[in-house]
Amino acid sequence: MGPDRQVDVGAPIAVDVVVIGAGQAGLSAAYHLRRRGLVPLDGAGSGARTFVVLDANPGPGGAWQHRWESLRMGTVNGIHELPGYPVPPADPTSASRDILPAYFAEHEERFDLRVHRPEQVRAIEREDDDQRGRLRVETDRATYDSRYVINATGTWTKPFWPRYPGQERFRGRQLHVADYVAADEFAGQRVVIVGAGVSAIQLLDEISRVAETFWVTRREPEWIDDDFDIAARVAAIAGVDERVRQGLVPGSVISVTGMHWTPWARAAQARGVLVRHPMFTSMEEHGVRMPDGSFVAADAILWATGFRAALDHLAPLRIRVAGGGIRVEDSRATDEPRLFLIGYGPSASTIGANRAGRAAVAQIVAELNAAPPALYAARDSVA
Repeated sequence: MGPDRQVDVGAPIAVDVVVIGAGQAGLSAAYHLRRRGLVPLDGAGSGARTFVVLDANPGPGGAWQHRWESLRMGTVNGIHELPGYPVPPADPTSASRDILPAYFAEHEERFDLRVHRPEQVRAIEREDDDQRGRLRVETDRATYDSRYVINATGTWTKPFWPRYPGQERFRGRQLHVADYVAADEFAGQRVVIVGAGVSAIQLLDEISRVAETFWVTRREPEWIDDDFDIAARVAAIAGVDERVRQGLVPGSVISVTGMHWTPWARAAQARGVLVRHPMFTSMEEHGVRMPDGSFVAADAILWATGFRAALDHLAPLRIRVAGGGIRVEDSRATDEPRLFLIGYGPSASTIGANRAGRAAVAQIVAELNAAPPALYAARDSVA
C-alpha cells in the first residue's frame, strides 16, 4: 500500500475478492484473477470486478525473505516459478533470500498486482448467517467487504515449538529454524538438533561442519531408498488431501512422504554425523536428559520441528472442527464456501500453490459470471 493512500478504517470497502498473503500461493491467485478480467482495487473504474492482495510483510518475497542466510539457490528445496514468469537465471551460490524476493517483486510489477503492504489481517467475520452475503475482512489499516476470500497465509509465521519438562530452565540458546541465520554462530559449540524433516537434515549437515551436533527425533527414521518420483508425490498429495477433507490437521511432510535420501543426508552420512538418538525426556540448565537417564550437555537447541498453518484470523468463522483442522475440498472450505485456502494441506508446496491458485480463481469467476447482476448491484449499494 503506497504511503499516499489514505484509508478510513471505519468505512468498509466493497471488493469482489480479497487475497490474504503475497507468497507463492497469493501471487498465483492474483495472477489468475488478473487474467480472468478482475482488476486491482486501487486502479478500478466504475463497475469493474475487483480484487485486493493484502500482505503483512514489509516487502515482496513471501517467506523467502526470511530464510536463513546460508540457504543458496543451488541447495534450496522446492523452488517453482510463479505463473507467467520464469525464475531468472541465478548463480547457484547466491543466497535465496537475495534472489527470490527480487523475483517476486518483478512478478508483482510485471502483472500490476498492486499488493497492499504492510497490512495485517486481524479477523474475518460473516456479515450474515446464510452464506449468501459478504465476508468482512478487518485489517490494521482498513475494513473490506468481500464476496470471496482466498487465504494464502502459509506457515512461516507460525513456527511450532514442542513443550518439554524443564524447558524454561535451559540456560543455553533455544531457537527455531525460523530464527536460524548461519552455522558460524555455533562454531565450537555442542548443538542438539530436534526434528526429522528436510530442514533438520540440511542444518545438521551444515552445523556439524563447525560444531558438535547431537540429532534427536521422536521416532526412528525409516529411510526410503527409492527416488521421490512422480508416483510417490501423487500418493503423498492424495494422503494429505484426504486428511483435510476430513478436517484433520494436514500433518508434517515426513509423516506422509517418509524420509527420502537427500544430498544433505548423504553428505552427513558420509562424514559420520547422521546419527539419530531418541528424543530427550526433559531439559535441564546445561543440557538434556535422555530416556536411559544419561545426560547430554548442550550449548544450544535447534528446534527443526516444523510450522503450523497461520489461520488465527479465521477464528471468528468458527469452522475449525473436532479433528483440529478446517475441512477443505478442492481448496474450498466446506463449512464456509466463500473462503478458499491455498498453500494449505495438499497445496502446501510451490507447484501445488500455483495449481490451487488457478483452481480457486476458476471456481470464483464461474460463480461471479453465473450470479444475477441485479443481486450483486443491490449488495454493492448496501456495502
